[in-house]
Amino acid sequence: MINKTTLKQLAKELNLSISTVSKALKNSYEINEKTIARVKALAKKRHYRPNRMALSLKNSQTKTIGVIIPNILNYFFSKVLLGIEDEANKNDYQIIICLSNNKYKKELQSLELLSDGSVDGFILSIARETQSKKHSSHFKDIIQQGYPIVMFDRVTNKIKCDKVIIDDFEATFNATNYLIKQGRKKIALISSLTDLNIGKQRANGYKKALENNTSYKNKKLIVNIHSKAEYETAISSLFEKNKNIDGILTTDNVSATTALKVAHQKGYSVPKDIAIIGFADDKISRLSYPSLTTIDQNAFDIGKKSVETLIERLNNKSAEFKTKVIETNLIIRETT
Repeated sequence: MINKTTLKQLAKELNLSISTVSKALKNSYEINEKTIARVKALAKKRHYRPNRMALSLKNSQTKTIGVIIPNILNYFFSKVLLGIEDEANKNDYQIIICLSNNKYKKELQSLELLSDGSVDGFILSIARETQSKKHSSHFKDIIQQGYPIVMFDRVTNKIKCDKVIIDDFEATFNATNYLIKQGRKKIALISSLTDLNIGKQRANGYKKALENNTSYKNKKLIVNIHSKAEYETAISSLFEKNKNIDGILTTDNVSATTALKVAHQKGYSVPKDIAIIGFADDKISRLSYPSLTTIDQNAFDIGKKSVETLIERLNNKSAEFKTKVIETNLIIRETT
């Protein structure tokens, strides 16, 4: 059995009060630098770790946030996570990260695992399966237990909680308008997010931009992709059936880079013959050839704002729920 050093033991060995040792470990301005150095040196030597459960009982807070994301390999979620960690650290919060892998059951298990007093609240983006099958009762159960939730990106109107989103409709509306103003006559949307609310909003933005421009004569052209195996065949088919296509907007960068590859294979000059816009400012968009014009979601800011919002909720649980919108940017590169 491991013997854990306590605050009381440190104080006794240093011949200081428990209060002084506690303040020194927190770099309090009330304690001089020499004493802080002495306390920290002994704490390190004795492998002292604060008892988080004791802190929880004393302060009714763990200073820990539970974060549940659908996919750690997705650039957007990784960047959001960096923003969450940065802002949490600034506010002396720790984070515990769980992955739902886009599965409802994994998401439910993560909520149940952390709702045992381990965290003060949750920041999460809804799993694809949860949203497609319209599950929501597990979120209501957690909120009823007293745990606030901040949803980001993938959210649901069925749950009353704080949310941090981008305006997906406006993002694709503006990007489609940009292509139309460039003189593009036949613009397609490639969507791999048709079963998610964000995918529907992005499709609606594209359709509305076409409807609003009386100079645009062609009908909407949407290609829905449901699995990774479909990307190349579906996009190749799009080119084969629409020889005069000259603009492509996508809901993700895998679709955009695949469209770029197919365009090269079929002899299109980019952007002379066809312009392509992706979604998310990741390394793929910057390193593709030509470099990809894309919609930047400002994922890092989404993460920071999510933490700010959760801390505000923890400090004022009776406040009205808010939906905060992070602005997007169209980053113009060589594919347009």
